[in-house]
Amino acid sequence: MSLFESVGRALSLSLLLAAPTALAIPSPGDDQRQAAMEVAESLRYGHYADVRLDDQWSTRAFQRYLDILDGQRAYLLQSDVDQFADLSMTMDDAILDGELERTYELYDLYQQRVTARLDWLIEELDQLDMSFDSDERLELDREDAPWATSEQELDTLWQKRLADAALTLSISGQEDEEVIDTLRDRYETQRHRVEQTNADDIFTILMAGVTGTIDPHTEYLSPRQSESFDIQMRLSLEGIGALLQADGEYVKVASLVPGGPAEKDGALKPADRIIAVGQEGEDMVNVVGMRLDDVVDLIRGPKGSVVNLEIVPGEAVDMTRSTVIDITRDTVKLEDQAASSEVIEVERDDGTHRIGMITVPAFYVDFDAWQAGEADYRSTTRDVAAEIEKLKAENVEGIVLDLRNNGGGALQEANSMIGLFIDRGPTVQVRDARGRISLYGDTDSGSLYDGPLAVLVNRLSASASEIFAGAIQDYGRGLIVGSNTFGKGTVQTLSDLNYGQIKLTRAKFYRISGESTQNRGVKPDVQFPSLIDPEIIGESSLDNALPWDTVSEVQYRSYGTPRQYLKELRERHRERADEHPNFHYLEERAELATRMREQHTSISLNRDQRQQEADTRDEEMLALENARREALGLELLEDWTDARSSGEESGDTAQPDESEEDQPVDHAEVEEAAEILLDFSLLGPSWQYAIKNQ
Repeated sequence: MSLFESVGRALSLSLLLAAPTALAIPSPGDDQRQAAMEVAESLRYGHYADVRLDDQWSTRAFQRYLDILDGQRAYLLQSDVDQFADLSMTMDDAILDGELERTYELYDLYQQRVTARLDWLIEELDQLDMSFDSDERLELDREDAPWATSEQELDTLWQKRLADAALTLSISGQEDEEVIDTLRDRYETQRHRVEQTNADDIFTILMAGVTGTIDPHTEYLSPRQSESFDIQMRLSLEGIGALLQADGEYVKVASLVPGGPAEKDGALKPADRIIAVGQEGEDMVNVVGMRLDDVVDLIRGPKGSVVNLEIVPGEAVDMTRSTVIDITRDTVKLEDQAASSEVIEVERDDGTHRIGMITVPAFYVDFDAWQAGEADYRSTTRDVAAEIEKLKAENVEGIVLDLRNNGGGALQEANSMIGLFIDRGPTVQVRDARGRISLYGDTDSGSLYDGPLAVLVNRLSASASEIFAGAIQDYGRGLIVGSNTFGKGTVQTLSDLNYGQIKLTRAKFYRISGESTQNRGVKPDVQFPSLIDPEIIGESSLDNALPWDTVSEVQYRSYGTPRQYLKELRERHRERADEHPNFHYLEERAELATRMREQHTSISLNRDQRQQEADTRDEEMLALENARREALGLELLEDWTDARSSGEESGDTAQPDESEEDQPVDHAEVEEAAEILLDFSLLGPSWQYAIKNQ
């Protein structure tokens, strides 16, 4: 597999599972033993980092395994953990030698605790107090909590958890009996899954603990997961086009596939949690606590069919405010990700100016057609080149490339697309595990477009998008505007094992300036506010992400000096943003989301208090939304949740016959990027790029 082919999509399907359960734990088979040893060898001799499987690593791996099994400290006791303390020094031996019995025994104990707890919950339902008049609160995140020292301590915790689950359903409109029935069905379903655990399930979770100590993109894939991964990489998955990952007992949306059904529908957002899935005309199935791959199977389905999802918005501090959305399944095709363009008209005192906007959803290439030598194969570079020619014919005064939500793709396309805007030169450095650096670049003479250029990015711009934006910034070839990018600067390859596959981080990207894109991403020259919380989405939010660092810069020439104009550009942007209702809304929403996250570390188990807290949050959201709408002369809303359910949240002011138009907040970013680029082009003719004279 070549480097270009191995990069793949930056935001791949995370395959860490919400831990399944078992009554009779299977023993590790010969396949699992052999695979464990092969994983160990791959980590030691194939990973980019200097991986040493020793006692120090064992301590981390043991803790990681515990975190995956019981990250919220809700099942195991301190005495249970102490009983297996020897693993903190012997995990390395277990993996290296394939002696997995002890790790399976820990899983066995964990499964016993889960089974007993589910039985306890089912019994507690018969005496559940539905008055919800308690003054107690439930801590939301117990990741750093100490292990409980007694069953009574865990009983107290689970009594609160049960009350919270019941209160959430009650506030959502269910009657008392319906609440009890829903919870009973949920726990009995989870109990049924306990009986279906097999050796593959246990081994996959164990390997998640092993590989997760190294970096978040190194993963073991079981044969079943390998099949799903292959489907995803081919983008032929008949589903909703969303990449999912486990988040405790919930399944969270990591990103949306450009051009996919969910992205086109607009109701599902990154960081949203899916709590129930239903097929058209059937009852919803609660998926809280369900394994990730089982949830994926429920969502997947034939093209043209409808799936119902009950979701809780990513910014919600509790699970009370859920909503049901319907998405029609479809197959994501290459043409759905094709680049497109439009002309943005910018009004100034001297008249109307025209700025071109090219949207690039992904870095794609039809590998089969390319390898077959077909002359007209589809690719990002070819499609962008065609759009540039269209815009040049329209006599635009500059071009903005919109890479927002572009999660990456084929590295060769990022490399060749940079060549449309520079006259030969390096584009990216790739450093392997041995420290050897390979330099990739544009070797074609000349450029297709040498005028004013800006690149619009956001937190979901990742991998190949960051390589492109970083090169344009380093060359001084254009401006980068928007919010900080994702920060994925690593390269993975997929290798077959005796049983399953391993996705292994083998290399790291570096800009031509020598800076890594890893962890920090690309920082825009002009910053926009973002509703995407970097504490939830982005490389820096992932456990054990490899660090940012540098290598030596390479020789390259500068095409301009945008930095000398940044002070003026930022001041002009600030003046416009202060007067723009959508930008004001973005800033206020981002501040509100941060404040809510910091303030709400626990939730009330009192109905009136919970309702009051939720109403207060909704009132703040509604006030922000209506202030924006009033400033734009739009009809005010009576309920903030109406905005989200109707697709208007985040500023969608599209009229009924304009449902396919961009959301105004998104379009405000587009318009402001055009304004900034126009300012840049008019500040002084001395910025003219050197391409014409080379």
